[in-house]
Amino acid sequence: MKKRPPEGVPPPTEALDTLLPDVTRLPDHGRALHPRRKIPPIVRPRTEDEDAPSADLLSDPADWNDERGDEGTYVRDGMQAQTLRKLRRGHWNTESQLDLHGYTSTEARLALVTFLRECQDAGARCVRIVHGKGLQSRNGAPVLKAKVAHWLRQREEVLAYCQAKPGDGGSGAVVVLLKTRR
Repeated sequence: MKKRPPEGVPPPTEALDTLLPDVTRLPDHGRALHPRRKIPPIVRPRTEDEDAPSADLLSDPADWNDERGDEGTYVRDGMQAQTLRKLRRGHWNTESQLDLHGYTSTEARLALVTFLRECQDAGARCVRIVHGKGLQSRNGAPVLKAKVAHWLRQREEVLAYCQAKPGDGGSGAVVVLLKTRR
């Protein structure tokens, strides 16, 4: 709905006519001066490089630990505090799972990137990643736990993650909340 000018104030066209009396108006053909045109999007084919997961973009932690000393939880800046609480309590059903047992760091990184991309393409909201507790490793400590936590923080589609419930892997797994595509 158009606003009317206050009484006593001439409409803009009349005001222009009084300010510019020597100018001749163009005829009005009943259409807007600049009609909006829908421009179709330019679709370019994806190259093979774009289809390949970009695991090289994920850096490895250098004896990395979270500032809070807890690498088992993470919430992206700007997310509500209750998001992590809901994730811990199982508010979202786990829709897919990746088991990294027996993977090397390089293999795990590539598998993680591929898995996250496929889950987001499929519209999955909550997934579980099993990295293991390190019981079979040489030093008896988990190798992939800190790396997976570090890699997940670098991924744009990861909104939050937390340690899985004891029945779902406990300290050997994380539950991840993914961003939905619009």
